[in-house]
Amino acid sequence: MQADAAAQNVPSAAEAKAEEPKAQQAGEAAQTSAKTSGENAQADERAKEWNKTRPQDKAIEDMMKQYEGLTIVDTVFEGTTKLTETTAKAALSMRTGDMFTAKGLNKDRDAIYNTGYFYDLYPSFEKVPEGVVITYHVLENPVLTSIRIDGNTVEKDEVLYGLVTVKKGEILNSRTLQQNVQAIQDQYRKDGYILAKITDMNIDRQGNLVLRVNEGILEGYKVKGNTKTKERVILREMRQKPGQPFNSKLARRSMQRVYNLGFFEDVNIKLNPGVDPNAVVVELDVKEKRTGSFGIGAGYSSEDGVIGMVSLGDTNFRGTGDAISVTYETSGDDEDAHGYSISYRHPWIDQKETVGTVRIYNRTYEYDDYDTDGDLKETYMRKYSGGELTLGRPVSEYSTNYVTLRNRKDQYVRHVDDGWYASRKGTAWERDNFGTTRSVTLEHVTDTRDNIYNPTTGGRISLSGEVAGLGGDFDFQKMTIEDQRYHKVGHAQVLALRAQYGIGHGHISEFNQYKVGGQSSLRGYREDQFRGNRMALATLEYRFPIVSKVQGALFTDWGGAWNDGVTPKDIKGSVGVGLALNTPLGPLRLDYGRGRDGGRVHFTVGGSF
Repeated sequence: MQADAAAQNVPSAAEAKAEEPKAQQAGEAAQTSAKTSGENAQADERAKEWNKTRPQDKAIEDMMKQYEGLTIVDTVFEGTTKLTETTAKAALSMRTGDMFTAKGLNKDRDAIYNTGYFYDLYPSFEKVPEGVVITYHVLENPVLTSIRIDGNTVEKDEVLYGLVTVKKGEILNSRTLQQNVQAIQDQYRKDGYILAKITDMNIDRQGNLVLRVNEGILEGYKVKGNTKTKERVILREMRQKPGQPFNSKLARRSMQRVYNLGFFEDVNIKLNPGVDPNAVVVELDVKEKRTGSFGIGAGYSSEDGVIGMVSLGDTNFRGTGDAISVTYETSGDDEDAHGYSISYRHPWIDQKETVGTVRIYNRTYEYDDYDTDGDLKETYMRKYSGGELTLGRPVSEYSTNYVTLRNRKDQYVRHVDDGWYASRKGTAWERDNFGTTRSVTLEHVTDTRDNIYNPTTGGRISLSGEVAGLGGDFDFQKMTIEDQRYHKVGHAQVLALRAQYGIGHGHISEFNQYKVGGQSSLRGYREDQFRGNRMALATLEYRFPIVSKVQGALFTDWGGAWNDGVTPKDIKGSVGVGLALNTPLGPLRLDYGRGRDGGRVHFTVGGSF
């Protein structure tokens, strides 16, 4: 599946109209009979008396043939009020002095009926020496005394009544009423309730009008194609429950949520007729992809000797939707590169969709430290250990609050050249930058992207604040805001924009400072080449398809990091090209960026922002 197909496969309100005949086979008759039902309701005593004297249409047709070609002497109305007679006469096309034709009379009958004021009408004829006198016998609609709308649960009374323009105390105009009915149904469709319809229009002899709404019910769900993923993992992402009026917007959102789980190559939705009239069963057809991973590797360096690494993980562990990842690496010498990291994520801890993530790590590795010119300053062994706990809970459909507790210890182990170790140990730089960080981070995220893996519309904005201290070696505060926006500029082209700004105060170590440079921020420069207590970053990227599962990109990055002041200092820029591939191992991204100091190639497993 193309990465943006998730949103495309969900029927929009307009698209779902095309699905209605299939989804509403049981309810179609109710809609087409709404007018008939209203007419039957009007067959009161007044209508019964009318029918006693009304001739059959066949008899009227036979009678009209006798007057073909005669001159119309006058046209008379019987049974009208002053208002309706004036309106009816204005609708006529054959007038006094015109030649009478059956075709013209049928046209005038339709025109009179279409004024909306009459329940029924028929003509009679009188031959006079000068020609023919036409008399239209009419049965007016009753005077409207009250209006009631029944059956609405998702649309408020004041909204629906505001769409009704027929007025109490006046003769009911059926044409206006039909327009009002259409306006009510259009209001439902605009809000996503594409099955809703007026199935009954009743008006009694006292002029009491009742409009009954059938909102169209979601009868249930059916899931197909899932062999590993448990059905409950899919169904808990549904945005509406069985028994509620079906909403195409919520169906679209449900499908986006299922696709954004990351467990499926393709997700399709189908509306099938339910058992009850005007009810549907939503069928979700998914195509699973591989979510588990296993990696093993080995390398050799003159300092560390043979280095081995094993990693395994699964973003859909045992089909439960949980994510687990374990990585372990070691070298021949225990003092050299070795360590592990473990993470576990559990969504839906409770019915409020609380998500929890735990990370534990203890790792020693060789670290290359560069200056702002990109020149190597030092290579040393660095160790970090500790853990993090993150809890998140949605506050609305698109917004989530997170809290993260972090306890991490950074240590300077030794310079790669053992002779440096004694001279560097305990320096002011080490004391300022190595130690224990204990912090609490609060973050608010609003994410309206249509597809989190390859967004084409919407955006993501996050606001976070971190407070450190709590008995640790560093005492600081950081505030960061980031905004990402995506706009379609063609059939499959996307303009992606990102802006980020951060500011920090207090004793911030190098490893807690803002870092700019590399694949995830400022391409064309080394990873984390620029560090500081302040940070600004901006990216503009144009993305376009090349072939199936391959996407190209043109980009420009601008940003920097500094220590004092609010405004950016010494902003760096770059331009470049990128290539994104969707592979069975996951998305891969290759970029070439060229900045002030030359060009640099970046590679990462995963997508860009």
